[in-house]
Amino acid sequence: MAGKELSVGVLILWANFTEVQIMVKLSAFPKCYVEDICSGKISLFDWIEMATELEPDGLELYSGFLESYDSEYLSKVRNSIAEHGFQMPMMCYSPDFTLKDVNRWQREVEKQKEIIRVTAELEGKFCRVLSGQKRPGISEDEGVRLVVEAIQSCLPVAEEYDVTLVMENHYKDSFWRRPEFAQKKHVFLKIVDQMDSPYFGIQFDPSNSIVAGEDPIDLLQAVKHRVKTMHASDRYLEPGTILEELKQSDGTIGYSAKLLHGITGKGLNDYDKIFSILKEVNFHGWISIEDGMNGMEEMKASLLFLKEMRKKYFEDIPFEARTRSKRC
Repeated sequence: MAGKELSVGVLILWANFTEVQIMVKLSAFPKCYVEDICSGKISLFDWIEMATELEPDGLELYSGFLESYDSEYLSKVRNSIAEHGFQMPMMCYSPDFTLKDVNRWQREVEKQKEIIRVTAELEGKFCRVLSGQKRPGISEDEGVRLVVEAIQSCLPVAEEYDVTLVMENHYKDSFWRRPEFAQKKHVFLKIVDQMDSPYFGIQFDPSNSIVAGEDPIDLLQAVKHRVKTMHASDRYLEPGTILEELKQSDGTIGYSAKLLHGITGKGLNDYDKIFSILKEVNFHGWISIEDGMNGMEEMKASLLFLKEMRKKYFEDIPFEARTRSKRC
């Protein structure tokens, strides 16, 4: 009888397990349409409809796409995304924390906090954070301090809304006059190494390392255990250009005219190496195609490439068993 009771207890215990498949999911970010959507030339709702032909798992949004941060409007956006079969994994936001003026700095902090709330209302789990512009007169140490203090002050709000802030190794926001303060690896690491929170992680963008004249694999190895999301784009050298010419640039005066944007997987990034490193650390976040500079067909090709890479490197990832606390 005791054995029978034990068997029943084991069956009940197993019934209380929930199996969650660890998946790498793919989202689309319309880099080619950023200015058009921000200006209203293309509505956000039109982009959501257009994206159905790409068949991603989700749509990453940029804060400038939104007409309002009002809950009623956000509800319409959230419902439209869901009705088209997508998730909204991440809000792409560009705070500018490298400001000496305390009042302006505080306003940037408050705006970041508001975007965390907006992300949560759209059911997103990740919100991008940046350092700010590389302004003349801001020393490296002072800039790092301003950024660290800003992000740390936002982390309690991130925890409140269950949103993870992900800092990107960025080049510059499309609407910024100056490049990213933390564009270079050593500055980026000075900032992220001071963050110790489950609500902080890394958004890795290999192409931005190339633009900065650095090795993306080198950066990925340094932060691989903290990567939560990734932007997947690619860059090509203009015919007749050699890689050494690009390396001679410090990456701070704009995109080189010799460095072209194109289909993911056909450029300078070593995606086999990138995916092998991500698999090594059991990455199970979101990868967003940041493509389409030459139209939707290239976005389709980029997404198809990423689907093939996901299948190649992650199809054998096991299930993660999680228990729910429940009395037998």
